[in-house]
Amino acid sequence: MRQPQGRHLAAVRPMRRHRAWPWVLLVIFVLLVAMAGVGAYAAKTMYGQAKEVKTHEQNAVTMLSGFSSTNDLDSLDQISQKLPQVQSETQQAKEIAHGRLWNLAAKAPFIGNDIKTVQGMTSSVDGITHDSVPQFLNVVNQLKSANLSQGNGQINLQPILQSQQQIKIANDSMQAQVNAFHQLPAQKAKLGVVRNAYDSSDKKLDALAEKIDEISKAFQIVPDFLGVNQPHHYAVMSMTTSEVRSGGGLVGSIGDLTTDNGKITVGDFLPNLTYERYGAVGPTASERAIFSDWGPENMSLDIRDSAVVPDTARTAQMMQVVWNQTPWGTNAPIDGVITIDPVFLQQLIAINGSVKLSNGQVLDGQNTAEFLLNTIYKVYSPGQQDVLFGEVATQSMNNMFSNMNFDKISKIAGVMGSMARWRHFTMYSFDSQLEQKYMANGYTGQTPNSEENPEVGVYVNEQNVSKMSWYIKRTSKITKTSTNPTGARTYHVDYSMTNTLSQTEVSSLPDYIKGMYPMSVPLGYGSEKTLIYAPAGGSVTNLVIHGQASAPKQMTLNDKPLRASVATLPPGATVTFSFDVTTSAKTVSDLELDQSPMGWEDPGVTKINY
Repeated sequence: MRQPQGRHLAAVRPMRRHRAWPWVLLVIFVLLVAMAGVGAYAAKTMYGQAKEVKTHEQNAVTMLSGFSSTNDLDSLDQISQKLPQVQSETQQAKEIAHGRLWNLAAKAPFIGNDIKTVQGMTSSVDGITHDSVPQFLNVVNQLKSANLSQGNGQINLQPILQSQQQIKIANDSMQAQVNAFHQLPAQKAKLGVVRNAYDSSDKKLDALAEKIDEISKAFQIVPDFLGVNQPHHYAVMSMTTSEVRSGGGLVGSIGDLTTDNGKITVGDFLPNLTYERYGAVGPTASERAIFSDWGPENMSLDIRDSAVVPDTARTAQMMQVVWNQTPWGTNAPIDGVITIDPVFLQQLIAINGSVKLSNGQVLDGQNTAEFLLNTIYKVYSPGQQDVLFGEVATQSMNNMFSNMNFDKISKIAGVMGSMARWRHFTMYSFDSQLEQKYMANGYTGQTPNSEENPEVGVYVNEQNVSKMSWYIKRTSKITKTSTNPTGARTYHVDYSMTNTLSQTEVSSLPDYIKGMYPMSVPLGYGSEKTLIYAPAGGSVTNLVIHGQASAPKQMTLNDKPLRASVATLPPGATVTFSFDVTTSAKTVSDLELDQSPMGWEDPGVTKINY
């Protein structure tokens, strides 16, 4: 979905000291250096220096471990206090690792790459502690003391505007250091312990860089989104991924949100039935060919199906067509669209605190998604479902920017970034300048369009008129197989879908969940119309389907080629799409996956040989 910014990163996890930097194993280097002819005296000297490097780096990493969660302001305060000591540790480690003996050993055959990797690791960590972290902490300290809330739901945007350039510089520095880390010759290292140490540290640095990147991106767009220069009016489309669509889920209700110089006003959410009476969404010929003319479900392509396309820009156009035909939209045009799902709402509730619905149900940061994606369909009628969906969305969006401080805005920044990455939240503006910012920061869902940062797109549309997508677990395994001399890279992808229901469980579910029209798809079956897009400038080849599915069709959706197939999943069954991917010769980063959202945070992606 997003244009990758050099990497897609995992959520930050606490560092574990005993695995982070196994410098003590550098004693093995000593023996190898001696064998290379450096000599016994040099080997003994390097042995002592290796122990010093180990001590300095472990001390620094231990003190920086609190920085693994930028949402913890107490940890940031502690890092600020300890920063001079951290900088001293990393500087000494760097100076030792770049001494005469180490530089000589770096040129030796067999172990040279190992030494270079260790030297690069010390340089990167030292650069982070002397450049990136101080700049970021300086901005944080300014914002912590700023008054971001003006009361009555009004946000003071001036401190954010004043910090934008500083936080961008800090973020650019951090990303440059991590990119330098990525270029180290770790994969050529002879010793597995060096490669393992590099891989472990690489993941941790990536996680750290992602947090700073998320906050920086949010700070670049939040003032514009909140109407710093002019008011904005958005349609907010609440989707249920229990009936999955390419770009989200079936649209259940729609509200409106107005922002004006930091003030947010959230209007009522109306059920999709209210919008259906105003006609279709203006489908193109290719949209009709894929989603309406070809079943099993011949979609009506009204407002409910506006996310069948993987591009948020097209979903926004569909929404605009219907909005302009409503009595309330005739004189109040929308400037853009926001799409949200229950996973995104759950994350907002985790930040803002639990919400209590009119029926007494209390939702929190753990139970919201399951309640809205499964429980609600078992317990409540469709009319009640619409009311409860609207209540959750209204409360969550109202609370999103209320009582603002740096702690809260940094958490929201993280949620916006991570949720947009897997399409639980997207944004689009009809203002081209503002949309460029949304797109650049990854908030607008798009089919693969970057040759430099390649993605393969796999988008799923539930063809059983049901809420079966909650039970369809999707996982993927991406294996890097080669890097070609031209710069292109090749991968093998296994994309699997499993119906986790048993036949016994099917009988206990209401028809609203297991299927309302058994004449087209049997009750309890998953029927997944799957669209596969090659990377921009690349290709998908050798597509083989394991399990019950239709023969792949070569089709075009709004001028972009794709492969399409319908997977049929009886209870307990699995279908796997296996294929090879070749990226463009312009590739600078590894292949990523973009896919339709699921009802949980974990995207189910496993990467091998990255």
